[in-house]
Amino acid sequence: MPLDRRLFALLGWAACAAFVLGAGAAAAQSAAYPVRPLTLVVPYPAGGVADQFARSFAQGLSERLGQPVVIDNRAGANGNIGSAYAARSQPADGYTLLLGSLSTLAINPQLYGSMGYEPQKDLQPITLTHQMPNVLLVGAQTPYRSVADVVAAARAQPGKLVFGSAGNGNTMHLAGVLFEKNSGTQLVHAPYKGGPPALTDVLGRQIPMMFNNLPAVTGHRQAGKVRVLAVADTKRSAVMPDVPTFAEAGVPGVVSVVWNGILVRRGTPADIVQRLHRESVAVLQQPAFRQPLEAQGYEVLNSTPDEFEALIRKDGTAMRALVKDAGLKVD
Repeated sequence: MPLDRRLFALLGWAACAAFVLGAGAAAAQSAAYPVRPLTLVVPYPAGGVADQFARSFAQGLSERLGQPVVIDNRAGANGNIGSAYAARSQPADGYTLLLGSLSTLAINPQLYGSMGYEPQKDLQPITLTHQMPNVLLVGAQTPYRSVADVVAAARAQPGKLVFGSAGNGNTMHLAGVLFEKNSGTQLVHAPYKGGPPALTDVLGRQIPMMFNNLPAVTGHRQAGKVRVLAVADTKRSAVMPDVPTFAEAGVPGVVSVVWNGILVRRGTPADIVQRLHRESVAVLQQPAFRQPLEAQGYEVLNSTPDEFEALIRKDGTAMRALVKDAGLKVD
């Protein structure tokens, strides 16, 4: 055989061997997963309802996987900063998880020209984890004791009554938009950098009311610091059975239920995706995990990856129509 052909053959065999060895190493690494700590990115500030859920979940998942699961709060841009970080994490090996939400996966793509990631292209769903309705709450010092009181005040002085939210385009903001539309009122939106500072201003009498996730206000309601006037769901909450839905309070069509779930970077090996799904669902189904969270108003869920992906697509379409109808856009 001529020398050049022998060299070509040797190089070809070397390339094949490298590929086989590389594939074998990847398979071995996947089979041993996890061999080091994992990171769960929470794209919201510490102390909020998403962070509180994530910390409980991370503890349970750590026990199942035998490795620490470290929380990484990367807040900003309505969840886009942390979500983009997780979506771009290298390599796609299942060591960086993301707590995604209705906002970051279905609403933000309709609001932002560029987010630094594309949910359906860059992220692989693992499982839904929980959902929670938004509620309308007012400070205990306000004169409002019902949704009818708020509607009457807003109609008496259009464009004067202020409501707070966690930011422009957030689910709390969109709940307010739905309320205005279906009650025939005109309110003033005060966007904050997260739900906690907005709630602080309700408690401090800086603003009269806000829309917020139900678990964030359970303790404050029990302490008599706020009144919850209505739940933005099709049914009443088990932890606040005396609080009506908006439809029961006379304003139908105000439904704002926020879901969350776990995702990894797209391209993560299928067996790692399956392992994360199996262990995550096992955590979510444990009574010791569920009961304390459900007592606060979280509704703990689980799903297959395909079911989660279908929900992202469906709600993305629904949110596109809502955002367009409201004329919202965030640069």
